[in-house]
Amino acid sequence: MLRQLAINSNTYRGFSIEDAVKGASKAGFTQIELAAVAHTPHVLPDMSREQINEILSLLQTYGMKCVGIGAHSNVMDAEGIDHLLKSVDLAVKFDCKYLITATGDAHHDANLIEDEELLVRNLEPVLSKCEKFNKVLLLETHGNNYATGQSLKSLAKTLNNRVKINYDTANVMFYGNILPYEDLESSADCVDFIHLKDKLGSFNEWNFPAIGDGDVDFKRIFKTLTNANFKGPISVEIEFTPSGPANLKEVDDSVRKSFEYLSRLLG
Repeated sequence: MLRQLAINSNTYRGFSIEDAVKGASKAGFTQIELAAVAHTPHVLPDMSREQINEILSLLQTYGMKCVGIGAHSNVMDAEGIDHLLKSVDLAVKFDCKYLITATGDAHHDANLIEDEELLVRNLEPVLSKCEKFNKVLLLETHGNNYATGQSLKSLAKTLNNRVKINYDTANVMFYGNILPYEDLESSADCVDFIHLKDKLGSFNEWNFPAIGDGDVDFKRIFKTLTNANFKGPISVEIEFTPSGPANLKEVDDSVRKSFEYLSRLLG
């Protein structure tokens, strides 16, 4: 599973895509999930062809392959759907299989989705475009409505086989108020992508340190993934605390520490 590791560029929130690629490559990563959101605009649908080519060249220089576009959007409004539709084009340009979103706002998602049928209808044009370009839409365990693998598994069954789960190992604690172990086991057959995130403190505390520095039992997580014959990307995400990292060095050190811990754990 070591070969399935990637870095989520959202780990470098507040820093450039160059910082993310260089830091992650130096730590040992060879794959990256590119953040395409307002709070981490490493890639965006409205970038020029020249800007896209510069990022493609950067990835090539550092031997880094893009495995997904993190395009979190609120799928309950037109703006969010428009962003997802345009982000499918990013997945085409960066030659990656996966487009990742949640169902509500990227942060402080407290809205209640009362009409799941409306959610399904909203996603229809996105799924049609994913079908056209052979991409998979991933819904992340995130927010007020679909915080667990089990809840997303039920939703995915109402859609089609181009919808899978992006399972975030710490979000189910922060948003869902549960530990990830049994929930992952029961939903693993619908999981195509992992956000590997550690957690410290109480469930509702924003504290996501380097992998291995928190309370998540990653041996158990990887045992479940092995038993499920999981073959998808495992994207490491570090979101620190509300105050954020002190500087770029702290991010680079946390990324390196995470890769070293996972290398020891996975052999």
